[in-house]
Amino acid sequence: MMRFWRWMAAIAAMLACAPALAQGGPALTVMSLNIRYPSPDDGANLWEKRRALTIATIRAADPDLIGTQELFQRQGDDIVKALPRYRWFGIDRRGGHADEHMGVFYRHDRLKLIEQGQFWLSDTPEVPGSISWGHPFPRMVTWATFETKDGRRFRFYNTHFPYRDEDDDARTRGARLLADRIAAGPAALPVIVTGDFNTTDDKPAHAVLTKTLSDAWLARPDHRGPGFTFHGFTGKGDSRIDWILTRGVKVERIATVDTHQGPVYPSDHYPVVARVQLAR
Repeated sequence: MMRFWRWMAAIAAMLACAPALAQGGPALTVMSLNIRYPSPDDGANLWEKRRALTIATIRAADPDLIGTQELFQRQGDDIVKALPRYRWFGIDRRGGHADEHMGVFYRHDRLKLIEQGQFWLSDTPEVPGSISWGHPFPRMVTWATFETKDGRRFRFYNTHFPYRDEDDDARTRGARLLADRIAAGPAALPVIVTGDFNTTDDKPAHAVLTKTLSDAWLARPDHRGPGFTFHGFTGKGDSRIDWILTRGVKVERIATVDTHQGPVYPSDHYPVVARVQLAR
């Protein structure tokens, strides 16, 4: 328990850098979190057993925005009930609310939601639940335009790419579609992307996206925490598959948060948390 609170204090101190950002544009704290759906097979890490730790981890990091993956509606509702300064939105990957959402949480006392939408990573992106390119589940993007207290706007995208080894081509196609949609958006707006990309930074999907976006982890050699994100509730891993990507944004801090309480983790992925500054 003491290790948990020391970690939370360290993360809070790392992100509490408003004085350093005072001369620039608005500052935001952003989290990417594959929250792990509430599987009945997770033993010590059933949602009901890790829910309080997940909520405590979010509370300590104090993000303005969270892009989640695998979120079920009841998990989202649990979080906003415990943390009422947050709201969340999004439909699930089949177009309803019974399956996994790419849910976006935001501090409604800090950010104004201007518009929101979604599209699917397929040949028919406007068709809910559509699947192309040979992978078994619908994959989608939830997006929004937000406005800060001082009137600055930015665009936010959150996604979850196909997971199998044989889905590399589908991930690359999904990256191209996402990159095209970002390019078609407002050119003047800063962009922040969160996601579980189910691939590493030496693969084509990363190369496609980083033609126009910056990988926040690679932009900060002083990043903190493990260099991997997926750990399967073991604390061990070798793949950094959860990324925060940006355009028109300066990354001030970034960390993977590897806190846990014994065998209980907030998720089977480590959250990634960045403090960023919108360009003026």
